Amino acid sequence: MTAETEVYDVIGIGVGPFNLGMAALVENVPEIQGVFLDENEAFEWHGGMLLDGTSLQVPFLADLVTMADPKNPYSFLQYLQEKDRLYAFYFYEKFHIPRREYNDYCQWAAEKLSSCRFGRRVTNVSFLEESSLYKVEAVRSDAKTTEYYYTRHIVTGTGTKPSLPLWAEKGEDVCHSADYRYRRKELLQKKSITVAGSGQSAAEVFYDLLKHRPEYGYSLRWYTRSSGFFPMEYSKLGLEHFSPEYISYFYHLDSYTKEQLLQKQDLLYKGISADTIAAVYDELYEQTIGGESEDIILQANTEVMSMERTPAGKMKLCLKEINYGTEYTEETEALIAATGYQPSPQPFLKGIEAGLQRDKHGRLQIDEKYRAVQTERNRHVFIQNGEMHTHGVGAPDLGLGAHRNAVIINQIVGREVYPVRTKNVFQQFEREKTGVFV
Repeated sequence: MTAETEVYDVIGIGVGPFNLGMAALVENVPEIQGVFLDENEAFEWHGGMLLDGTSLQVPFLADLVTMADPKNPYSFLQYLQEKDRLYAFYFYEKFHIPRREYNDYCQWAAEKLSSCRFGRRVTNVSFLEESSLYKVEAVRSDAKTTEYYYTRHIVTGTGTKPSLPLWAEKGEDVCHSADYRYRRKELLQKKSITVAGSGQSAAEVFYDLLKHRPEYGYSLRWYTRSSGFFPMEYSKLGLEHFSPEYISYFYHLDSYTKEQLLQKQDLLYKGISADTIAAVYDELYEQTIGGESEDIILQANTEVMSMERTPAGKMKLCLKEINYGTEYTEETEALIAATGYQPSPQPFLKGIEAGLQRDKHGRLQIDEKYRAVQTERNRHVFIQNGEMHTHGVGAPDLGLGAHRNAVIINQIVGREVYPVRTKNVFQQFEREKTGVFV
């Protein structure tokens, strides 16, 4: 066991893009000494979905720092300059960068930031009343020893984990889309493959399988409960929902209205990019020339109800066509469930759980400045990407990460280190309370 003697101003738990951005933004803030801990051995962003030809769904300006500090040395453009790719990117002439390059950019930043420490799994956080400090316990994966850190504030950024539906029995023939790239080689050897899901991940997996189908010859099916294979809302005014103004508007709504709104906003963040839909269609068109490749099915309004494995080494899926209520079965040798993600559990908070306030669903209550609401405690636990229920659809959006970090950093320091502007979009989300419209 080892204990740090230094008292940090902030400790980050989890090093995904949001806490990595926090590390980059506090690097040159003299009032903040921070350290960021992650259980993985190195940074990797959705490694199982780093497929060739896939792009980030937000512009490159949604990097770790630019939307808060364009001059920061950890910007994407600085990364390009150091990698001798600035002119190549200039001639690339695209606003959306390859997903693999975004991951490489984040790895570049993580390697340069000495405050990021990997291979450390945080197991408990407690609060020391006498010193008004948090005590953070972390187990090192290399030596299996426990380290102790002390800090005034904590910022959690543990992200999400793949979510499999209750009917899916994980095995060699079933995987979540998050593991697709790791399982791809063996999946391509199957004679029949089924994709279940409705969003971008499902579309990318299906498209990758579709492209390789002529070579491998498997039958291919894609089922979704959604009413269609619809594009994500990507109009310019629609994108303004991912803005500080909309966060403020949403935050001040009552909890019932928030829940109702979130149920209606799937296409703001769960749809399929128009480019991916077009690519799928074009590939389908090419493969069906002359009436070939009939063993491809895309079917909406269809839910997988259950699955069972057969003695022949296949899976029998029980499917339901939602509108008619028709149930039927189909067999497949492999299933990829692109069924989304859920918040990662945070068992390390058990040491301070008594002071945390939660809503009726067991979710942390989070104030407007991203602080978990606590009882009688003047030190804060800030939340990254765990506040959709309080702040709206922008919580997981990379384009708002730097803004949220600016708000958090200003709170820690007690002054405006990074400007947080109140006017960023053209539309109003609510009627101004002053003035008369004549």
